[in-house]
Amino acid sequence: MPIDLAFVWAAIIAFAVLAYVVMDGFDLGVGILFPFFPDKKDRDVMMNSVAPVWDGNETWLVLGGGGLLAVFPLAYATILPALYMPLIAMLLGLIFRGVAFEYRWRTKRWERVWDVAFAGGSLVAGFCQGVALGALVQGITVVDRAYAGGWWDWLTPFSVATGVALVIGYSLLGTTWLVMKTEGDLASRAKKLALPLGIATVGAMGIFSLWTPWLRPLYLDRWFGFPTMIFSVIVPVLVLGCLYLIVKGLKSGRDAQPFLASLGLFMLGYAGIGISFYPYIVPTSLTIWDAAAPPESLSFLLVGALVLVPIILAYTAYAYWVFRGKVRHEEGYH
Repeated sequence: MPIDLAFVWAAIIAFAVLAYVVMDGFDLGVGILFPFFPDKKDRDVMMNSVAPVWDGNETWLVLGGGGLLAVFPLAYATILPALYMPLIAMLLGLIFRGVAFEYRWRTKRWERVWDVAFAGGSLVAGFCQGVALGALVQGITVVDRAYAGGWWDWLTPFSVATGVALVIGYSLLGTTWLVMKTEGDLASRAKKLALPLGIATVGAMGIFSLWTPWLRPLYLDRWFGFPTMIFSVIVPVLVLGCLYLIVKGLKSGRDAQPFLASLGLFMLGYAGIGISFYPYIVPTSLTIWDAAAPPESLSFLLVGALVLVPIILAYTAYAYWVFRGKVRHEEGYH
C-alpha cells in the first residue's frame, strides 16, 4: 500500500506548529506578564527562567513555516498574501523581544527600554498569532487557486477576539511556568494570577466553541455530525478536568501540575481546530492534496525530516533536562 505523503507531511507540519505553540507560548507568556512584575529582581529571574530554551523553541516556527513553503507551496502562496499584515507584525515582535534578551543585560540606562521591547514584542507576537489563526479559521477567499481577498480581510471581530484569547492563554502558560520554575514571592504572585487566567482561558475556549461552528457549514457539520460530534461531547469534560488539575495543583503545591494541565488545554483546543479543518489546509478551499508539492519533492524532503526532527526533539529534551529545577536570582543569564 503506497504511503500518503501529503498526509504524512500534514501531520509533521501540524506537529511542528503544536510544538511551537506549547513551547514558545510560555516564554511569550512570561514576556506578556512583565508589566505585572515591576521589580527588577523578579524580571531578571523571569527572563532567566526561559533564557536557556526560548530560541530553541522558535525552531519549530521555522520548521512549520519553512515546511509549509516547501511541502505545500500552493497553501503558502494563498495564506501569506491574506495574512501579510499580522505575520509581519508578529515577526517584528519576535525580533524586538529577541534583541531585548541580549541588550537588556548589557545596559543600565536603557534597561527599561528593553523591558518594554521584551514585553511589547511578546504581546504583539502572541496577539498577531491569534489574529492570524482567527483569520484562517474564518476563511480565506480563494479564486482559481489564488488569494482573491483584500488587504484588510483578516481584520474582523472574530480574528481580534482570537488574538485576545491567545494572549490570555499564553499568559496562563507563562504564570504556570513561573509557578513551576521559580520560588518565593515571585512564585506566590504567579499563583495568584494563574487561577483567574485559567478560568478566563477556559471561558474563552467555551465562547469560541459556540462561535466557530457557525462560521462555516463544514464546521457545523463536523461539530454536530456523527462521529465527530463525539469529540464535541468529550472535550468539554476534558477541558474542565484540566482546569480542575490547575486549581488542585496550585492549592496542593504540586508546582508542575498546573503547567502540564495548561498545556493540556492548548492540546485540546488544537485538536478541535484539526478536526474542524481536516482535510483542508485552507478551510473549504484547498485540501492537503490540492496544495501538496509533487510526490518526488515530498519523498526527498521526507528523508531530511526523518533525520532532522528526531535530532531537534533530542536536543530540545536535553536542554530542558539540563536546565530543570528552580531558577534563583543569583543564577542565570548575565
